Amino acid sequence: LMELTHYPKLDEDVFRAKLPNGLTVALVRRKGFSKKLAYFVTDYGSIHTEFDFEGNHYVAPAGVAHYLEHKMFDLPGQRDVSAEFAAMGAMTNAFTSYDMTAYYFSCTDNFEKCLKLLLEFVSTPYFTEESVEKERGIIDQEIGMNLDSPDTAVFENMVTALYHNHPIRTPILGTEESIRQITAELLHTCHRAFYTPQNMLLCVMGDVDCGEVCCIARSVLGDEPAEGAIKTPFPEETMTCPEQVCQTSMDIPMPTFYLGFKCPPVPMGEAGIRQEVIGDLATEVLLGEASELYLQLYEEGLIDSSFGGGFEVSDGCALLTCGGDSDDAVAVRDAILAQAQKIVRQGVDTQEFLRLKRSAMGRRIRDLDSFSSTCFRLCAYACSDFDYFDFPSVYETVKPEDVRQFLCEHIRPDNCAISVIYPIKEETYES
Repeated sequence: LMELTHYPKLDEDVFRAKLPNGLTVALVRRKGFSKKLAYFVTDYGSIHTEFDFEGNHYVAPAGVAHYLEHKMFDLPGQRDVSAEFAAMGAMTNAFTSYDMTAYYFSCTDNFEKCLKLLLEFVSTPYFTEESVEKERGIIDQEIGMNLDSPDTAVFENMVTALYHNHPIRTPILGTEESIRQITAELLHTCHRAFYTPQNMLLCVMGDVDCGEVCCIARSVLGDEPAEGAIKTPFPEETMTCPEQVCQTSMDIPMPTFYLGFKCPPVPMGEAGIRQEVIGDLATEVLLGEASELYLQLYEEGLIDSSFGGGFEVSDGCALLTCGGDSDDAVAVRDAILAQAQKIVRQGVDTQEFLRLKRSAMGRRIRDLDSFSSTCFRLCAYACSDFDYFDFPSVYETVKPEDVRQFLCEHIRPDNCAISVIYPIKEETYES
């Protein structure tokens, strides 16, 4: 059954259907556009390593979801999926995040053929021990590049300092040790467990017909539902941090840092996105480019144009973060803590809050012009049981007091961790 939902506040229409096999299909119609984009997403990311499936309990090594993403581009008969897309004038790619894996293509012509190929290769597990072993070397190189990347290292060190038990502590790619435990049999098991239609979403954007998309999906995937995995709940986390300062050195021109404030996990559904919106607005009020603190830190030379922040949400965790280059990252942290307390005491200025809220809403609305951003957000929020196109109504409910309360509860020294990378041989200082 296909349903059309109109969103008057955005002047958008979205077609949705639930297929007999359990797959959700969403289509954002863009009449007259030649570009077409399709995302095929599974609610399975790097942090979902422990699960029950077919009567067995599994604890998979770190990096399986990403390894599986790499191997899905192999098809029997030595077919080259990327080359087949390119021959049709399409671009294809994939990514693995902490809590989902996405495969996508964009094209102007041959949409039906491209969609069939997308659904075919993502639903066809083809792994041999020889090909899995060959891929290990490629992923080893990726892990090595990440270890050598200051931007990646400073963020991952911060997350490790923030969390005691949550699997977000482990890099999405896994480690050199963990990927050596991955076998073809394990990849087959994880594909059967998580790449089931009812655990997946097909999102399409462009001038295409939803009925045709559904027919193609049924012809490739069939109508029979399949048993999927039951994810194990994440270990409980206190709001304290195992470390408050993490310091290391790399070959960089000046010190760089990432600061994180550990927040409670957001719930599913509308309550979850409301908490995310509050976190986003709290970040803007506290340290956005238009804030009092940003100007102060910039004038004092403690930050430069590389500085920025945001509210990050993954399955089972949430954190307010900021980072950039600075010669005195600890002074930046202390200034942020002091400014948060000042805002808590004085309250959030109503006019400034309304301006920031309108600006944040405007950015989200402008993002709807981006096919990739829209499909990504629709998929990501669908995994959290929220209709992303309802975001204007959520913004309307958020008040200045919500932001003040957020800063009061979550911007504190005891749930804060800072990761700093210094240039090699430069003296470090203690907090």
